[in-house]
Amino acid sequence: MNQPPQTQKQTAADQKKYKTFEDLELYQIAREFRKIMYEVNRQLPSFEKFELGSQIRRAAISLTNNIAEGHGRFHYLEQLKFCANARGSLEELIDDLNVCADESYIAKNEVSLLKEKGWRIHRVLNGYLRWLRERKECDSSKVRECPPAYNTNSEDFDELLDGVSGQSGSRLQRFNESR
Repeated sequence: MNQPPQTQKQTAADQKKYKTFEDLELYQIAREFRKIMYEVNRQLPSFEKFELGSQIRRAAISLTNNIAEGHGRFHYLEQLKFCANARGSLEELIDDLNVCADESYIAKNEVSLLKEKGWRIHRVLNGYLRWLRERKECDSSKVRECPPAYNTNSEDFDELLDGVSGQSGSRLQRFNESR
């Protein structure tokens, strides 16, 4: 069956839905930054490999691990918490780059480029956090009744209740009349 080209594009767009954390642009760019920070670690002098180098590796791993773990959490507040942790690790890495610049481990122009990449991730991460906050309406911690999975609406229930109670009119009408 041939679909018009526009419908095919829409279908392809519909299929491009996030399935895992690896599909998130945020994770992808954070992963690339983690790889870059591992390269920075390799450029450190040998006496820093176990101090600053270890710190850089742990923060870089924490950045991507927290994005992944937050994505795996059901409750949006947990997702926010882990993304905030990722943001903290990212800022820690930016500070580590400042140390590298201050101690002349890496050329200042290279540090500036790396910090630009870090701040770009920061902006994407903040955008993702905003998106998660907007999803708050779907928060599972709120006590609310989800719409039923079957095709019954409130009028159907009113009819059922009318049949049981022998009263006519909707429950809302009966409530308003009793006031």
